[in-house]
Amino acid sequence: MNDFKDKVAVITGGASGIGLAVARALGAAGAKLVLADIERPVLDEAVAGLERAGVVTTGMVADVSSREAVDALAAHAWDTFGAVDIVMNNAGVAVFGATQEMTHDDWKWSIDVNLWGCIHGVESFVPRMIAQGRGGHVLFTASFAGLVPNRELGPYNVTKAAVVALAESLRKDVREHGIGVSVLCPMRVVSNIDFSARNRPDALGGPTANRSYTDEERAALGGRLLEVEPVAELVLEAMRRNTLYIHTHSEAAEFFGKRAARISAAFDDAL
Repeated sequence: MNDFKDKVAVITGGASGIGLAVARALGAAGAKLVLADIERPVLDEAVAGLERAGVVTTGMVADVSSREAVDALAAHAWDTFGAVDIVMNNAGVAVFGATQEMTHDDWKWSIDVNLWGCIHGVESFVPRMIAQGRGGHVLFTASFAGLVPNRELGPYNVTKAAVVALAESLRKDVREHGIGVSVLCPMRVVSNIDFSARNRPDALGGPTANRSYTDEERAALGGRLLEVEPVAELVLEAMRRNTLYIHTHSEAAEFFGKRAARISAAFDDAL
């Protein structure tokens, strides 16, 4: 996809962080936008800012853990613009703590948003994109934690690894329809992911059920803290080149190389 002018892009978790940065970059390139987010105030602010910049934008509150909500988002996008060319499944949450101490609700909330949210994006959008015959591109925001797991992020690691596998699987199955697939695997980027508990539903424990990193823990994390704007440019370039994996931090290569070496070495004991 070399030209984004008049393309229709749907972005979940689009009111802040990476989602909003990609929205701004696509809008500057001439795309029409459908932003979805679970927080109405920041969504309205994001839509208004894009409109002031001359970008044709509509917003919809949507909880991606609900298939019905994502179906409604797809219906809104097609009703408004008549087509969808780009879908970025970007909404995500994180729960911090030792894996063995995670509650069932910790797992359920993480899986509902991080994994089912992406599956719902495939279910609600991809068959219609195939049927419309315009090709397009599907994006997933995973994490470097989906390639090399971090300590005290068990549910996040598991769901993001599954998102990577989902992207890899979908890419093989939709290439014949002219639809590209990319998965973004960032290390630390300026966003609100550390504070995602603010939107945790009461039925799964509410905002006080999980903790965020302390300032000391956050300072000890590996990798640079990148601004979102250059990450957004990487996303657009990946769509232009139909690149599957989008890496943000060059220093991440060392960690992945060590994991790959451990996996490869284990084959020495295979039958």
